Amino acid sequence: MSQQDYERAAIATRRRLLGALGAIMVIYTIGTIGYYLLGSGRWSLGDCAYMTAISITTVGYGEVLSGLHGVPYARLFTAVFLITGAGIGLYSVSVLTTFLVEGEFFNLRRRRKMQQRIAKLSNHLIVCGAGRTGAHIVSELSTARWGFVVIDTDEEVSQRCNELCGKEVYYIIGDATHDQVLIEAGIHRAHGVVAGLPDDKDNLYVVVTARGLNPSLRIVTKAVDPQAVAKLKVAGADSVVSVNRIGGMRMASEMIRPTVVNFLDQMLRDRDKNLRFEEATIPKGSPLINRQLAQSDIRRERSLLVIAAVGPEEGAYIYSPGHDLVLREGMTLILLGETESVERLRASHLFEDR
Repeated sequence: MSQQDYERAAIATRRRLLGALGAIMVIYTIGTIGYYLLGSGRWSLGDCAYMTAISITTVGYGEVLSGLHGVPYARLFTAVFLITGAGIGLYSVSVLTTFLVEGEFFNLRRRRKMQQRIAKLSNHLIVCGAGRTGAHIVSELSTARWGFVVIDTDEEVSQRCNELCGKEVYYIIGDATHDQVLIEAGIHRAHGVVAGLPDDKDNLYVVVTARGLNPSLRIVTKAVDPQAVAKLKVAGADSVVSVNRIGGMRMASEMIRPTVVNFLDQMLRDRDKNLRFEEATIPKGSPLINRQLAQSDIRRERSLLVIAAVGPEEGAYIYSPGHDLVLREGMTLILLGETESVERLRASHLFEDR
């Protein structure tokens, strides 16, 4: 169910609630005026209103209007009024109970607030699918402090994501292959889309749809079938991750280089330091342009280790660059350090902000 469907459900629920409250007001008014007219002024409006109230609520206090049995049609009116009023009262109580006790009221408020927050996001990521693969994507993005929105058809996905990340995760319940759902997730303002759906055909549809809605997006998708890799790239994916290939390489690495694998696992699992491989690109006008790496103070003051560097045009990596490396516009540095240190580096305006 998309956010638009939830909005329609919210409107329908409000209409039912307002209809029930309106029905109570109408039957209450009819009862009060009906008793007053039947009594031809012998009973006050207050007594008539009180008689109406105890009739609707079926409390059984008896006839509080004196001489009711002597007024023509008064008891017939009361009998019809009791049946009608009690029915409307029970219906109103059931609607109100559904609205409050079942949490519909609070769910609608929470979804509305979340929709407003999502509408304010920009340069964020959209994660399509939070299942077996998507859950790990969400966890890593949360650790790396990226802004993101999760799209999934399972309503319980929000609770799982919240527990996994230890905080509230922005989510939309809907089908990521639909244009409207991606638009609600802010695809026109997004930095990229990660397609982690279990079926290659669905991921292919997400790639095509996302690329059509925002040609400047970076799109990363997974592929289960190796034959789907080329098709996904032709469809518009910037990068395709073959889960079978990655799994095979991991198993081989566990066999021949277990210490390295254990080091990387410990690095990723350490939530106190949040040590990560990151990248930072030197933008136009940066003070670092034409300066040596040693003069950038990246290593000493910011506690970041420069693992490699790559220029904007040649695509050849310079591994473990020396202190005399000349920094140029558009050059990207591969860094190893804490997430907070990288964020402070980007906030210094020396590098492109993500």
